[in-house]
Amino acid sequence: MWRERHRYGRRGRFPKPVTLGAIPQVTTFTPNQPGHLEPVFVEFAEVEAFRLVDLEGLSQEKAGQKMNISRGTIWRLVQSARRKTAQALSEGRPIYVVTAAPSKDAQKGEK
Repeated sequence: MWRERHRYGRRGRFPKPVTLGAIPQVTTFTPNQPGHLEPVFVEFAEVEAFRLVDLEGLSQEKAGQKMNISRGTIWRLVQSARRKTAQALSEGRPIYVVTAAPSKDAQKGEK
């Protein structure tokens, strides 16, 4: 499955598409006693890189080949997924896995 990524600024080249596995059946994790904290949003590419490196035990080089991206990009995706997961677990925040690219209207609203 291919997924187009988006860039956050105006300059630079567009990111290459990432090859991803199957979309997970569960896309939300909430604590037993949900609070009123902001949720943590994790992109599916981050979850896939996190799964390949930490769960399946692949090297970053092999995971990059499997996802058709560089080893450096895998490293950034895994670090981001680890940081977001640790934050959500330590602060009791819900985790949402984002499986679709954000709409153009949502991107315009961020600026």
